[in-house]
Amino acid sequence: MHDQPPSTDTPVERIAGSVERVTFHSEESGFCVLRIKVKGKRDLVTVVGSAAAITPGEFVECVGIWQNDRTHGVQFKASQLRTVPPTTLEGIEKYLGSGMVKGIGPHYAKILVKAFGVDVFTVIEETPERLLTLPGIGRKRTDRIIAAWAEQRAIREIMVFLHSHGVGTGRAVRIYKVYGDEAVAKVMENPYRLALDIHGIGFKTADIIAGRLGIAPDSLIRVQAGVRHVLQELSADGHCAAPHEVLVKKSVELLAIAGETLAEAIREEVRQENLVMEEIDGVSCLFLTPLHRAEVGVASGIGRILGGPPPWGRIDADKALPWVEEQTGLSLSPSQKDAVRLALASKALIITGGPGTGKTTLVNGILNILAAKQLGILLAAPTGRAAKRMSETTGREAKTIHRLLEFDPQSFGFKRNREHPLDADLLVIDESSMVDVVLMNKLLAAVPDRAALVLVGDVDQLPSVGPGAVLADLMASGAVPTVRLTEIFRQAATSQIVVNAHRINRGEMPLNNKTEGLSDFYFVAAATPEEIHAKLLQVVAERIPKRFGLHPVRDVQVLTPMNRGGLGAHALNAELQKVLNGNGEPRVTRFGTTYSPGDKIIQTVNNYTKEVFNGDIGRIVEIDPEENLLRAEYDGRTVEYEFGELDEVALAYATTIHKSQGSEYPAVVIPLAMQHYLLLERNLLYTAVTRGRKLVTIIGQPKALAMAVRNRNVRRRLTNLKARLAAEGG
Repeated sequence: MHDQPPSTDTPVERIAGSVERVTFHSEESGFCVLRIKVKGKRDLVTVVGSAAAITPGEFVECVGIWQNDRTHGVQFKASQLRTVPPTTLEGIEKYLGSGMVKGIGPHYAKILVKAFGVDVFTVIEETPERLLTLPGIGRKRTDRIIAAWAEQRAIREIMVFLHSHGVGTGRAVRIYKVYGDEAVAKVMENPYRLALDIHGIGFKTADIIAGRLGIAPDSLIRVQAGVRHVLQELSADGHCAAPHEVLVKKSVELLAIAGETLAEAIREEVRQENLVMEEIDGVSCLFLTPLHRAEVGVASGIGRILGGPPPWGRIDADKALPWVEEQTGLSLSPSQKDAVRLALASKALIITGGPGTGKTTLVNGILNILAAKQLGILLAAPTGRAAKRMSETTGREAKTIHRLLEFDPQSFGFKRNREHPLDADLLVIDESSMVDVVLMNKLLAAVPDRAALVLVGDVDQLPSVGPGAVLADLMASGAVPTVRLTEIFRQAATSQIVVNAHRINRGEMPLNNKTEGLSDFYFVAAATPEEIHAKLLQVVAERIPKRFGLHPVRDVQVLTPMNRGGLGAHALNAELQKVLNGNGEPRVTRFGTTYSPGDKIIQTVNNYTKEVFNGDIGRIVEIDPEENLLRAEYDGRTVEYEFGELDEVALAYATTIHKSQGSEYPAVVIPLAMQHYLLLERNLLYTAVTRGRKLVTIIGQPKALAMAVRNRNVRRRLTNLKARLAAEGG
C-alpha cells in the first residue's frame, strides 16, 4: 500500500471548494480523484473520495483527513463528499459546459452565463421561455435543455439513492429510462426487479441493495428471484431447462440457504407461471415459461407446416433439372440433383453442409425452378451480414429475420404472427444454426399454412448464442427431411481454408502451407501465451497488411475463445486499440472502456429500436461531447448512441468466436493457448476457421490446436424439442 496509516490523532477536518478537474471517476464504484480550488490555498488540492456523480464547476464539501501518499504526495482523503451546484459564474459556466446537460456544451454555457449570470439555474428550471431570446437557441434546443435538465435531476436522485446503498452508478441513466420518475419507489418496493428489467444489473447487485433495504436472506421474494436467476444463467449457456436437483444445488450455492424455503419458492414460481415443470428423459426439469412456450411453439409450428402438399403441386424433377442447368449455367452433382428432387417433393426441408459443399448452388437451383412457377419467395437470415451475403449469392432480396417479421419497438413484438402471417409460398432461412428457440418460434408462427420452408445451415458450427439447439434438434428428431452435403467441390478444394475446415470437422489436424507462395491458411506455432500475444500483435498490425494488402482494422478480425485473460477479447482489444488507433480524438470513457473515432465496435445486445443486433460490427465515425453522442456506422448505416448507452457496445478489434457466428471477414487471426483448455472444442475452432474468407491465421501452442481438433466433447444443451417433434410427427 502507498498510504501511510493515519496516526490515531490525525484530526478529521472539513474542506470546501470548487471542482476544477475530475482526474478520475469510476461510474461503477463512484471512486473519484478530484482537483479542488479551496479558498485561501494557492495550489489546487487533490481530494480522493466517492461520489455518485461529479462535474467540473460543482462545489464540494468534504469531511476527511489529510494524508501523505508516497506516490501522489499530500491529498485529502474524504470519508464524506457532498456536492452542491456551483455559485460562482466561472463554476456555473464550467458545470454547464461539461456536457452534463444535453444541448448545452461549452459554447452555449458561455452564452447562458453571460445572459443570466448566477440566476441561470433558476431560469432553466422556472422560466425556460427566456432561453428563446438568446442567439442560436431556438425552440428545439430549448426543449432539449428543459428535458435534459429534468432528466439530470432525476438521475442524480437515483444515483444518490443507489450510492447510499453501496451500488455503483453506471446504470443510473438506464434505470431512469426504464422506470422514469418512479425509479426510487420501484427499487425500494422490490429491488430484485432490477435484475430482470435492467440490462447490466445482475442478481448480485440487486441482492446488495435488497440487503441494505432490510430484506431478509430467507425471504420468499429473494429466494424466488434467486431461483429464476439461476435458470436465466443456465439459459445464457444455451439450456432451455435445468434438472430439478441441479436447480436446487445451484440455488443453494447462490443464496446460501436451503430447505423448505427453497422448495416453497420453486412451487410459488411454478404457481405464478414463471416456471414450468416437465420431465425430460425421465428426469424432472424446470423451464423458464417463455422458453417452454417457445419449444412447444416450434414443435407445433413444424407440425403445421409439414401438413399438406407443397404449394407448387407436383413438379417433374427429371424435366426441371436439365432446364435449370441450361437456364442458369449451373452444373449440379448427383448428390445435389437428389437434393433438388427431395426439395421439390417436401413442404419443409433442411439443407446442411460445410464450406465448399455447394449449399448455395443447390439453393439457387431450387429457387430458379420454383421462381419459374411464379411463387412468392422470401429469403431471410439471422444477422445483417448473413442477409447481405444471401442477397449477393442468390441475386434476390434477403432480409434479417427481425426485419422480415417487422419488429415493432412500440409493442416490443413482431407485426407478422399467426394472425398476420407473411405473404409467401416459400420461405428460405440461411445460417439457421444461429436461430435460437425463441426467435424460431416467432418465425414459424408467421409462416402461413400453405407455405413451404427451407432451413439452410451448418449444423457442425457452434449452436445459437441464445438458448436451444434448434437445427440440431430438428435433424435429430427425423421429423424434417434433411439433405447433408459432404462432397467438397473442385473449385473450393483449392482453398486451404475449406480443406482444413473439413479436416478439423473430421478430427484431423489442419495442413500447414509448405510452399513459397502465399496461402490462405497458416498455423504459427508459439510456445507460451506471451509469445502468442507478441506474434498476434505483429501479424495483425504489420505482417498481414504488408504481405496481403489487407487493412488491419477493416479487414482483419481477431477471434479468441474467451473474453477474460491475457489472450481474451478484453485485454487484446486494449492492446490492439493502442497499436491501431492510439491517437484517436476526442475520447469518451464509459463503463470502463475508452472509445475514439476510428475504433471498431461490436453491439453486444439486441437493440430493436436502433436496429442493431448482438454481434453486429461497426466503426465509430464521430464523438460529440457537446451533445453526449457517439455515432457509429454499421454497413453504411449511421447509428447514434448516447454516452449512457455505451454499455451496449464493446471494442471489436478482437471478439469471441461465439460472437462471430453468421459473419465473414476477409482475414481472421485466432489465438489458441492451453489456458483456454475448457473451451478447446472442435466446433469452436471449426466455427472460427470458417469465418475467414481470404485468410486464416492460427497463432498458438501446437498442443492446444491438437486438443481443440480432438475434443468432440460438445456439451449438449438441455432441451426437450427433439421429443416434442417426435410426438408431433407421431
